[in-house]
Amino acid sequence: MEIDFVDLKAQYNAIAPEVDAAIHRVVAGADFILGKDVELFEQEFAAFCGVNHGIGVDSGMSALELALRAYGVGEGDEVITVSHTFSATAFAISQTGAQPVFIDVDERTYNMRPDLIESAITSRTTAILPVHLYGQPCDIEEISRIARKHNLLLIEDACQAHGARYQDRRVGSWGDAACFSFYPGKNLGAYGDGGLIVTNDAKIAERLRVMRNCGQQEKYRHVLVGFNHRLDNLQAAVLRVKLPHLDSWNDDRRRAASIYNELLKDVPGVTTPVADEERTHVYHLYVIQHPRRDELLARLKDEGVRAGLHYPIPVHLQPCYEGFPFSPDSLSVTESVAKRVISLPMYPELTRSQIEFVCDRVREFPAN
Repeated sequence: MEIDFVDLKAQYNAIAPEVDAAIHRVVAGADFILGKDVELFEQEFAAFCGVNHGIGVDSGMSALELALRAYGVGEGDEVITVSHTFSATAFAISQTGAQPVFIDVDERTYNMRPDLIESAITSRTTAILPVHLYGQPCDIEEISRIARKHNLLLIEDACQAHGARYQDRRVGSWGDAACFSFYPGKNLGAYGDGGLIVTNDAKIAERLRVMRNCGQQEKYRHVLVGFNHRLDNLQAAVLRVKLPHLDSWNDDRRRAASIYNELLKDVPGVTTPVADEERTHVYHLYVIQHPRRDELLARLKDEGVRAGLHYPIPVHLQPCYEGFPFSPDSLSVTESVAKRVISLPMYPELTRSQIEFVCDRVREFPAN
């Protein structure tokens, strides 16, 4: 049996008439840049998150960078974040001229540890940027409390957590702003790159719209030295088709995760994901730990299972951050889990028989 890591063709086949009609409408109308679908998708996704404003941009990294810049984060500032994440989280901070300050993650959820935040705050700290990693909401309520206590900006990196909830609120509704990616493999994915910022601050929303569009308040009137980070209207049209399906697709991901959990329970060496009752995990990725991760990955590949690694090299150990100051002991969990994590196939259309095949291969592989 051959099992893809993610099957985007299966998703397209299920909604092909809707997608094809949306693409045809945009192309036939030659409505390509900041068109009607962008405006409508911004409104619809903001409403989905429970906030007032959405600003479409060209990628999740652009969303993070522009959100930080819009609130004035820049040269000389420090932003507290995590190293166990996709590198764009830290790159967005660095691109503003600010310095990322990495703290360790919880070994169960892989998310930021709130109890480590206050010891990392200095006179230069301006913001906290937690990540809702793998689709699991971080402890955003406690992080929000700390941010308010110290009068710090809170920007949520929700690029992997479309539709996830902490208690009864969607991620994206807790911070001053939140950022999403619509990379094709995401729970809500475009057919190319795309991103979006949500916020309840009308002035910041307007500033972001100007920044993403070459600093233009109106055509040829540039009030800011801006960026060309606009969301394509074609991508917005596709995302508008997909958004009404998102909650159902997330339910299917949780179904698949529950089957994985059932079949991998008590397998020697395997650590399965956790999902506390107060968090609604949307399983962008289904990540386990295994002491012989690299050998297991190779065996799965040989057996036709396309598993993945997220993320085998922490950001602070990447060559581009060589010489970056950090305490070797402060990120011990981050460095430990990076050597053990492996992502198993996960997408809404995954069948029980496919999951059973994957789990059989994992169970057969010795832990030592």
